[in-house]
Amino acid sequence: MMVRNGMIRAIRWYQRTISANNPPCCRYYPTCSRYAIEALQRYGAFRGGLLALLRLLRCRPWSRGGIDDVPQRFSLFYRFSWSKAHEEPRLTPLAVDEGDGPSDV
Repeated sequence: MMVRNGMIRAIRWYQRTISANNPPCCRYYPTCSRYAIEALQRYGAFRGGLLALLRLLRCRPWSRGGIDDVPQRFSLFYRFSWSKAHEEPRLTPLAVDEGDGPSDV
């Protein structure tokens, strides 16, 4: 838990100090740093860190990019159709923070 929180704090520091001073250039939605935070919160330091590392390795200049969510079930192969954790990609991005909009109650 302490390791995971330390990793999340380091990513948030990166978002505030480095990423905020550069123009947006991420090929994926959500951004790699947001993906890493979500993966760490959902799966912990080791498994979430592995997913975040694999995402960073996919983020390269010749990558097509697109929508790439953290998988609902942990799998290193969730992007492959033969994986039992395979999910159909979303067609449109969700709101950044779903709790910020007006409620439909």
